[in-house]
Amino acid sequence: MADVRAVTAAELMERHRGLLRRDGTELALVDAREPTEFTRRHLLYAANLPLSHVGLEVAARIPRPGAPVVVCDDGGDEAAAVALELTVLGYTDTAVLDGGIDAWAAAGGELYSGINVPSKLFGELVEGHFGTPHVTAEELSGWLVDGRDLVVVDSRTRREFNRMSIPTGRSCPGGELVRRVHELVDDGTTVVVNCAGRTRSIMGAQSLRSAGLERVVALKDGTMGWELAGLQLEHGCDELVPEPGVGGRQQALAAAGAVAERCGVRTIDRDQLGVWLTESDRTTYFMDVRTPGDYAAGHLAGALCAPGGQLVQATDEYLVTRGARVVLADHDSIGATMSASWLIQMGWDAWVLEPDWLDEPGLVTGGNDDAEAARRSRQPPLPHDPEDAEVARAAMQAYLDWEVALPDQYARDDLVEFQFC
Repeated sequence: MADVRAVTAAELMERHRGLLRRDGTELALVDAREPTEFTRRHLLYAANLPLSHVGLEVAARIPRPGAPVVVCDDGGDEAAAVALELTVLGYTDTAVLDGGIDAWAAAGGELYSGINVPSKLFGELVEGHFGTPHVTAEELSGWLVDGRDLVVVDSRTRREFNRMSIPTGRSCPGGELVRRVHELVDDGTTVVVNCAGRTRSIMGAQSLRSAGLERVVALKDGTMGWELAGLQLEHGCDELVPEPGVGGRQQALAAAGAVAERCGVRTIDRDQLGVWLTESDRTTYFMDVRTPGDYAAGHLAGALCAPGGQLVQATDEYLVTRGARVVLADHDSIGATMSASWLIQMGWDAWVLEPDWLDEPGLVTGGNDDAEAARRSRQPPLPHDPEDAEVARAAMQAYLDWEVALPDQYARDDLVEFQFC
């Protein structure tokens, strides 16, 4: 510790207040413990980055070496070790939280449990603010039996959808919903959006409603709610909602344009992006929010693959430096606009790159499979044995209860604020 600068909990709290004031403060808050320990309790905006993953992930997660970084733990040696490693890698403004997360709590700061908590909290607040309607598993099962005019879309990744899905469901990752769903519905069609639990169902349904579709509901508690109701999931499905035709794309463009105007989503061109990416005193994240397959087929150099629904669902995984700019790219601006609109409401300075780059020479092909594998390997183990049905049911219910209770912590926490448009 003698070689590592320390900041007090009070100093760190003041930096958080600066972020709320949008006074130009940047802060990358890192929790150096192993994933299981991190999941039990941590600061809301802390990104989990244990020493074993620093070399693999830090360049993408904290792209500017001059960004202020504060590393924390719960009183062990992990924070000092990670801080020293960051210094070796060229990060020039690195410190540890004196006294760790216990000092934060003693100073009145909130500690949260779980993973991807900023995004999950935001999803719960979205449901409360917009009154996003939902349907229960039992009600949806009845609709399917009755042959109601409806479309079930699964807003998770295709990999998750293939593993388990709602009967009749089709895969449409969250960032693709507004682009693809318009051609599936007419005036009498109800769209049901589901995920595994709550957040992506809520965010997907509200994205469609914000884009002008009224007959849209979230499946309450997702596939977890379906299982808890004693209903059977399907496995091995791979039906994808297709890309839209000209008419559907025009509807989606108009809808995204209205959302952009309402939420203040701004665009930049390639020249401005180039300037921002070379600045040494401000962090700019550059994310390609298309599907991994589209990204692999050809993307701009320097763009990271961050499918829009996953980016909004897991901001702490992708965007560690708070106060940074975020530039989002896709091939027609629809998904980028919808993702940017949510990031803006979460407090990010989000922009959309003008979509005139796809036919340029020199696009990079291939995905970032190694980075994705590293990210997944850092996820804590399942809290239950999926082969033990009763233990699994109890764990699913505990998870749902935890997420629904997050707004209570938000109400107590004066160092976080979301603003809706």
